[in-house]
Amino acid sequence: MRDSIWPFEENYQHMKVMQKYFLAIVPEGDFQDRVTKLKLEIRDAHQAKYALKSPAHITVKMPFLYNEANEDKLIDRLQSFMLAYDPLVMTVKGVQTFGTRVIYLGVEAPKELYNFQSELKTFCKRELNLVDELSDRNFQPHMTIAFKDIKKTQFQNILQLASEKNLDEELRENHIVLLKRSGGKWQAYRKLKLG
Repeated sequence: MRDSIWPFEENYQHMKVMQKYFLAIVPEGDFQDRVTKLKLEIRDAHQAKYALKSPAHITVKMPFLYNEANEDKLIDRLQSFMLAYDPLVMTVKGVQTFGTRVIYLGVEAPKELYNFQSELKTFCKRELNLVDELSDRNFQPHMTIAFKDIKKTQFQNILQLASEKNLDEELRENHIVLLKRSGGKWQAYRKLKLG
């Protein structure tokens, strides 16, 4: 009986288990805590909780599928790429919107961030065979605080609540974070050092 199971077990270990990942700047410490607190206030007051499915972040590579069995290779290749770049400096400033669907903290970024994102996008397409998403091509750095489950009747109230908080902050980031989807949420999975 045992022998007949072996081929199945062997094949199972080599099966493609596609996992979702994305790359982002994920601030740590006090600023992360303040943004999370705002997201919790939005959830409690307006039942908009979708933005809590990930830590506060600035996406630099949109979500992609990758074979989990090759995850170490993915991390090694991304880390090698990151080492060529200096830490990134940017300013989170003001509250803005994409129509009536997304409320976010604006990000004033130097050309270095745009260059980094553009070169990362090219690297991911050429070296990792990842799809070049529309949002990758139209990069607009921002930090989402409410989206998807915002009721139209609540939009202005959420916008006002967010605008009343002073979340302006200068960030100097030494890492890009690989996030991985797990249990319906995005978890900061691996820090990739810049420079």
